Amino acid sequence: MEVKVYQEGLEKAIKILKRKMAKEGVFRELRRQQAYEKPSVKKRRKQQDARKRRLKAERRGKT
Repeated sequence: MEVKVYQEGLEKAIKILKRKMAKEGVFRELRRQQAYEKPSVKKRRKQQDARKRRLKAERRGKT
């Protein structure tokens, strides 16, 4: 991931970096890995994520 700093300054570059990281799910992944996740919980989360991706793809296809 790369953010170029121009004349806007460092503060704006940090804000852009945080937005990119949030969009890619970096923060969510870090939070998830901080504690042990039981296999049953992991399976359920993966199923929910797959369902979200499928519904999102269906919405994109209908428009």
